[in-house]
Amino acid sequence: MDRARGRCYPAFPMSDLSLTILTEAANDAQAIERLHERTFGPGRFVLSAYRLREHVDHLLELSFTARIGTLLVGSVRLLPVCIGETPALLLGPLTVEPPFRGRGIGRALLDRALGDAKTKGHRLVVLVGDEPYYGRVGFKVIPKGQVDMPGPVDRARLLVCELAPGAFEGVSGMIRPDWTFVRETPTAS
Repeated sequence: MDRARGRCYPAFPMSDLSLTILTEAANDAQAIERLHERTFGPGRFVLSAYRLREHVDHLLELSFTARIGTLLVGSVRLLPVCIGETPALLLGPLTVEPPFRGRGIGRALLDRALGDAKTKGHRLVVLVGDEPYYGRVGFKVIPKGQVDMPGPVDRARLLVCELAPGAFEGVSGMIRPDWTFVRETPTAS
């Protein structure tokens, strides 16, 4: 029983399950959207990070799903943004189905996303989240006043991870969509 949340889940370690982390495929979108809906609810659309996602799609090659067998149990996405004029990635949402939380799935998704981003030459990743959780994979609180996001955001939860040493030195400004990746909108005929 997860006493802190008052829920009863089967007790089994992840080693008893066959967890697979896969690159997100286009046909995963509907299942991931349902997962986000269950996890974050309808209020997620007013958050600053979601406002950025309205203009630029996440990068499929840097977004991943976690599966146990064929069951999708988690997801993480990376979105191209700029901090001022510096290219970066916005991590999120990261989510894991409630019965599977606390078993290392979120960490496995983070490790894969950050590792692949680094391998592909990306240098910075930002997110809005809890430093005690994300600090375990290298995220740090951004000093007050150095970086901002449009809309309401708790500045104490604005975090950065350097994928290359010194990549955040001298970086400042507003986080915005990377317009080189702007979503094409269909034109009316």
